Amino acid sequence: MARAKADEDDYWNSSKFAQAFTFDDEDDDFTRLKESKKAVNSISALVDEDDEDDDVEKVSWSGEPVGSISWSVKETASSLRPVGDSRELGFPKINASPSLPKNNSGYSLSSLFKVKTKVGGILSSADSFSDTPARHYAPELRKPKCELKDYISNWSPEETVLKMQQGKVVSLERFQSLQDKMLLLDKAVDGHDGNIITAILIYLKRSLCKEVLFRELVARETALQHYIHYLKESGEQKVLLDLFRALGRTEDEALLQYKHHLTITDENKRRDFLKTCLSLPFSPEDATHVQDHYTLLERQIIIEENDKMVERNGQSDLFKRFPRKSSILNMPLITTLYYSCFYHYSEPEGTYSSPANIRRTFKLAEKQYFLTALGARAKLKAWTDVDSLFTTRNWLGFTKKKSPVAFQRVLDILHKNNAPVQVLEVYVYLLEDLELKINMAHKFKCHDVIINTYRDTKDRQQLLGYQRKFDRSSVEHRKIADLLNNSQIRWKN
Repeated sequence: MARAKADEDDYWNSSKFAQAFTFDDEDDDFTRLKESKKAVNSISALVDEDDEDDDVEKVSWSGEPVGSISWSVKETASSLRPVGDSRELGFPKINASPSLPKNNSGYSLSSLFKVKTKVGGILSSADSFSDTPARHYAPELRKPKCELKDYISNWSPEETVLKMQQGKVVSLERFQSLQDKMLLLDKAVDGHDGNIITAILIYLKRSLCKEVLFRELVARETALQHYIHYLKESGEQKVLLDLFRALGRTEDEALLQYKHHLTITDENKRRDFLKTCLSLPFSPEDATHVQDHYTLLERQIIIEENDKMVERNGQSDLFKRFPRKSSILNMPLITTLYYSCFYHYSEPEGTYSSPANIRRTFKLAEKQYFLTALGARAKLKAWTDVDSLFTTRNWLGFTKKKSPVAFQRVLDILHKNNAPVQVLEVYVYLLEDLELKINMAHKFKCHDVIINTYRDTKDRQQLLGYQRKFDRSSVEHRKIADLLNNSQIRWKN
């Protein structure tokens, strides 16, 4: 090691390009920079004379090929060594280090190196020293040739789609003619990869005018559906409207315009917008829906303003007992009906807030109205109103209880709202199935129903077994004892 260092000192001391370095040398740093610069340029000129021989590979003193990644990294590392490093002799040191950016890319090293190279790939120190000493330069690290080839090669549409499926970075800009672009799209559709189809559609959207793109998509249903989905997801409503117009899909265009009401927060402006939508070319079913939506919102605005004023002024005891938890605006129809049955049940049919008026205006089914009204009145413990929902009169004036839903479901709703046993017993009696009646009576502790049912079925054994569940002093125990002692009842067991 010492001998190699001595040989290196002899070389520099005897060189015609540089004078030997001594500590008594009075030249300043700038003079030494100039001398070193001339020396490197002269070496570069000597090497350039041999560039005509293409078979010669240039290597560094360490044996690394000049211009390779490892050579570039070593050259940069050597420039970062401190001034007092004894392993580098004769060259001036630059006391600065570049900041290394954090980059997740596979080509992050290339961001560190900016270079101006001479012929043959040799770095010119004249170019390096001409800049400020606070920056370092090294050859640029390019992408691997295999990836660069994938990016710039003249692939066919089929090969391009295949490379995209493999995750390669490819350029679509080379497909300039309309025929090539459509062939590329067709190959993507044949590949059944939605991501690739969408990527190519985005390129076509950028490189073709709307009219041409829409015309070509008409004959390509799969690509058209992907394009419509992409426009919906990206929120490009205007382009989507133009597409529907070009395709003649007036109903889809109308529905897209109607959907805009979701972005309007002010209720009065939303109502006015819905009114303008009434003239759009909807299908008959959708036209009815939009009409109902407009009518409902208009009615909700009226009810909301009136109830706000009544609640604020304390004019209703019902609002005091059950203060409103939220606004009725933009609520569904059934929620609006429930609100009306809760706060405005007794109002005449001519008012907007009347449940009967809402039922008639929106043509609600009997079952929808019945279940909503039952839930609202049971919540208020208005058992008289609940009973009136089941009472009907025939043409002779006789009344009977009738329900559009099973009485078992009615009992579940009443029990959920803590109906008393006396109310539940009325509807347990209305169950026609004997076993179901007994089970529901046991579930809701309707003792009279069970006792009377066993009496009617003349089942003495069941009645005796049920009697044992009560204290001797209880009303139920005495009632069962009276029935068992009744000689007029002919028991079957």
